[in-house]
Amino acid sequence: MRPLRSEGPLRTVVRAVVVLALLLGWSAAIGPAAYSGQRAGHQAAVAVRGGDTLYGAGTRCTVGFNARSGSTSYALVSGRCAQGASTWYADPALTVGVGVTVGVSFPGNDYASVRYTATAVTYPGEVSLGAGAGTRDITGAANPVVGQSVCHVGRTTGYRCGTVQAVNVTVNYGGGTVYGLFRSTVCSEPGDTGGPAFSGGTALGIIVGSSGNCASGGFTYYQPVAEWLSAYGLSVY
Repeated sequence: MRPLRSEGPLRTVVRAVVVLALLLGWSAAIGPAAYSGQRAGHQAAVAVRGGDTLYGAGTRCTVGFNARSGSTSYALVSGRCAQGASTWYADPALTVGVGVTVGVSFPGNDYASVRYTATAVTYPGEVSLGAGAGTRDITGAANPVVGQSVCHVGRTTGYRCGTVQAVNVTVNYGGGTVYGLFRSTVCSEPGDTGGPAFSGGTALGIIVGSSGNCASGGFTYYQPVAEWLSAYGLSVY
C-alpha cells in the first residue's frame, strides 16, 4: 500500500492505509504454531532483551528497548500494541510473568512502558539481532537525523539496515493521528511492529508502520525513542 499524497520536507501526512498491514497484526489472536522456536524455559533462565516478545492475554508485543529509572527496569513497546493489556509474560503459555503496563500514549504518540516486576528474570540493556546473529549493546538514545544510518530488527524480516529519509512525519491511523515519527529506507512487513531501530549503539525508535514490502521495496515509520524516555523519566543502558 502507498501513501495517498507525497511528503514535504518537515511534516508529512500519510493515510491509514499505509500502516494497516502492520497494525492489524498487533492484537490478533495467538495460536500455538506462531511461537515455534520462542524461548520459554524456566523463569530463572529467562532474559528479556530488545527485540524479544512479551505476551498478554490474546496479544503479543515486541520489546523495542529496555530502559530504567534508578533500580527499576522497563520495557518500551508500541502504545497501540499495549492498549488493553495490563499483565505481561515472557512465554506464550502465560506462565512466566514479567511485568505490568504503567503508561500508554496513543494516539498522538505510539509508545507504552511496561514495568518489569519479576526479579528472577534478567533484562539486559541490549537488543537481539535475531537467531544466530548475536546482540547489539545499546548505550544511549538520540533523535534521528536525515541521512543517518539506521538498522532495525523485525520479528518477521529480521535485521536490516538503511538510512533515515524524513523526520517529523505525521501518520493518520484508523484509530487516530500520530505525530513526530521518522521514516527510513529500510523495508519491513507485518509482524515487524515494535522492533528496535538504532544507529550503532544508539537507540533511535521502534517500528510502527510501513509501506511496500521486502520483496519489491518499501520504507518504514518509527516512533522516536528520545521523547519517550523523557516523558517517563527513563534512560537506556
